[in-house]
Parts: sequence; C-alpha cells; structure tokens
Amino acid sequence: MPATLTVHPWPDPVIDTLGHDPRSIYVETFWLPTLGPTSLLLLRRIAAGFSEAQYGMELDVAELSKALGLGYRDGASTPLMRSFERLVQFDLATNTAEDTYAVRRNLPPVNRRHVRRLPNYLSLQHDALVTTQLAQPATERAARRSRRFALSLLEQGTDLGEIEHQLHAVGFNPRLCRESALWAEAQRWSDEPEVAEAS
Repeated sequence: MPATLTVHPWPDPVIDTLGHDPRSIYVETFWLPTLGPTSLLLLRRIAAGFSEAQYGMELDVAELSKALGLGYRDGASTPLMRSFERLVQFDLATNTAEDTYAVRRNLPPVNRRHVRRLPNYLSLQHDALVTTQLAQPATERAARRSRRFALSLLEQGTDLGEIEHQLHAVGFNPRLCRESALWAEAQRWSDEPEVAEAS
C-alpha cells in the first residue's frame, strides 16, 4: 500500500449544483445504509479537506487510517483501500492514476434500485422527499445550495471575490455565484438572518 494518496475533486456541473454535500442529513440518512459507515466517513473527511484545499490534497495513508478508527496495516486490501474501492464501485470516485483518486464533492440522489433496499420507513421518507423536491424549480434548489455554500465560506473568513471563485469552481452559474456571495454578506449584518435550508 502507498504511503500517500492524492485526491482531487471530480467535477460534474449537474451533480455539483444539485447534488448533496457528503456532510448533509440527506447523505447521512439515505446513502449511509448503502455505502456503509466507513466509506461515508471517508467521503466526509475528503469533503472537509476540499473546503481547505479546493484543487486537491495528498493524504497520509497511515494517519488517515488511524483517524478513521481503522488502525494501520500494509497491503492492498486494507479497510481504507476497500473504502476507496467502494466509492469507485458507486461512481463517487474514480482511480485516475496510480495512487490518485478523483472524488465527487457532492453526491447524486440515491438511485431507485438502492432506495428499494432501504428499510421501509426510509424508502417511504425518501419518496416523500423526492415528491417535495420535484415540486420546486431546479433553479430554486440550486440557489439554496449556492447560498448555503457561500455562507459557510464567509463564516470561514473567505472574502467575497474568493467565495464567487469557489462557487464557480464547483459548477454554479456565474450570476448565481455573485448573488449568493452578496446574500451571504447581507446575512452577516442582518438582525434576522434568513435560513439557507439544509439538504
């Protein structure tokens, strides 16, 4: 097993705009039973890393394995490498070169085949959520996600120009990037901040 792995974002304009952040309630509720806890935790660690290093990063395999509670063993079939392969299996990552992975910043909705395998109450909950979302225009959903991302970046101390740049880098429309950055700035000084709903 390599000492380090390189990961970088796997851009997709549609999924990056309308998909679900790995740290969202949607992913925890509906992707967790499909992916399993270790692969989901790995995705969340990578998503957090992309917030700091938007073009990619190098991961120390031993440190990452220990941080995820997997211990560290050498070899190609360690729990960490199996988790990466599981992400590849579900089209959430791809092996672009030796010891290098492209990983999605956002996850698509769980597909119908996997929804049917969820516990019945979760399957019904997912159906209800999809019905609600379909009643909303796609542009409205994209604006909500863009605003949430912009507000998160602002809270980390990112300036408005860089917020626009990062929003555009993950696939949002340039006009929406500007509007979302200005919206986030307005929330900072508002006495009654508007809520950007979680997905």
